[in-house]
Amino acid sequence: MKKHITLSFLFIFSLNMIFSQSNISEINKDILKSIEKHSSNLIGISDEIWNLAETAFNEHESSKILADYATKNGFNVEMGVAGMPTAFVATYGQGKPVISVLGEFDALPGISQETKPVKSPLIDGGAGHGCGHNLFGAGSLGAAIAIKELIESGKISGTVKFFGTPSEEKYFGKIWMVKAGLWDDVDVNISWHPSAQTAADVQSSLALIDFKIEFFGQAAHASMDPWNGRSASDALELYTTGVNYYREHVKPTVRMHYHIQDGGQVVNVVPDYSKLWMRVRDTKRSGMNPVYERVVEMAEGAAILADVDFKVSLISGIYEVLVNRAGGEIMQKNLEVLGPITYSQEEITFAKKIQEETSKPQLGMDREIRPLKETREHPGGGSTDVGDVSWNVANINLGVATAPLGTPWHSWAVVACGGMSIGHKGMLHASKAMAMTMSDLFQDSKLVNKVKKEYQERKGDEVYEAMVPKGPPPVNDN
Repeated sequence: MKKHITLSFLFIFSLNMIFSQSNISEINKDILKSIEKHSSNLIGISDEIWNLAETAFNEHESSKILADYATKNGFNVEMGVAGMPTAFVATYGQGKPVISVLGEFDALPGISQETKPVKSPLIDGGAGHGCGHNLFGAGSLGAAIAIKELIESGKISGTVKFFGTPSEEKYFGKIWMVKAGLWDDVDVNISWHPSAQTAADVQSSLALIDFKIEFFGQAAHASMDPWNGRSASDALELYTTGVNYYREHVKPTVRMHYHIQDGGQVVNVVPDYSKLWMRVRDTKRSGMNPVYERVVEMAEGAAILADVDFKVSLISGIYEVLVNRAGGEIMQKNLEVLGPITYSQEEITFAKKIQEETSKPQLGMDREIRPLKETREHPGGGSTDVGDVSWNVANINLGVATAPLGTPWHSWAVVACGGMSIGHKGMLHASKAMAMTMSDLFQDSKLVNKVKKEYQERKGDEVYEAMVPKGPPPVNDN
């Protein structure tokens, strides 16, 4: 509780500094006061979700914590949307515009960590929030509540929605939410993600396809009669060899990676079953698809060589993010009004120790608010199901520093920061920037139209097709 009180004091101090600026509007002052009022609760929610560290489709308590706080603050909450028990929509208000904000809350397996700047698992082999999703969900809900209070007071009008989106790290739950039409009535969507830098995000992501390959052979004694066996493990090795030779002949933007989930159980049995989890990525789905088709053909080739049967099963596939620079410009202005995050000497020391432990330059936290960057044609980085949302509604993205520069993502280092004040400060900063941007949209229909126009122009004639297998989301496939 002490750290919450201390952070709340610093938050009030920073508010006073912002309020002293002549360019802060009365509505933005109301937003900042709202987030300050809820800050201790938002930090507490974030820390609860951090401690729970629930993985894909298992986020039952984490989802409930967010939904309960939304209900407590006057939202109408619908649980279990799109066939996923941990997915929900919290709605307040009526009429146009309809502005939504995304919240994630799933953790990653195997990277449990205490709030220490050295590797120290909280639970050996346990999960941890190595992508900061404990901050993501709570921060977005804080922004939604600030907007709700403005609607309630009559200072703006329209509808605000908070989407609780599960399983971003594994099965990409937003795809099923898009398929269910949950953004059909939304004008603009807002999203953020924990990062090592604070910036309006006008870069895309990588399109991705996720699939499983299984080989089926014939078991036999590995020494007494191996000629009676047909090795599924041989097929698996032949397949991965083919994929690795193929790497030389794909474009630099392509990424291919796999995880062997079953390569046989014991050494003295010719294995009759093997399984591989495979992913292919590229800058755009149009570049990814031919690579995917080729590596699927390789599975058949490996099966022929090993004289076994095979099966390829689609798990899911996601689009690259459709960038919206008009929205990014609105977000950029609000970041400049807010200014940089202020860190204590203790936090800077913590950050530098993490950098030392991960063999990175000891630069501490990045406080700079940079000018809006040019959008790169071929972005690096990862993939996100926010991409699928962005192909169905105009989307504005934000990144906020919640971990030190150079920190390995999806690692213990990010988990450590997400459970202490460095992460908390980033989360509250994101709440403010998003709420101010949403408020601008609620107040100015021309801004909404400008953002929507760019969305339509960038999407063009492309027809969105969700890439998931038939049937319900795989909520029990863990």
